[in-house]
Amino acid sequence: MAVLLSDLYGKEIITTTGKILGKVEDLIIDFEHGAVHSLLLTKIDNIIRSEKTPDMINKNSVNYTRVKSVSETIIVGVSK
Repeated sequence: MAVLLSDLYGKEIITTTGKILGKVEDLIIDFEHGAVHSLLLTKIDNIIRSEKTPDMINKNSVNYTRVKSVSETIIVGVSK
């Protein structure tokens, strides 16, 4: 699924069960593979200033492999 990065910002993220997770505030990009790795629910600046950066990333991100569709909202599968 080809999507412009700029089209992801600000979109609401909803699970397939209807739970609202939040809005895309930032992205983590995998430059080696040329793909989006994660959608962040908060600005990256807020996360990297934390003493517990890895925990904050896990808590405030959605892995892009979970994305089922992107339109007016982003629909993701529920996490395991």
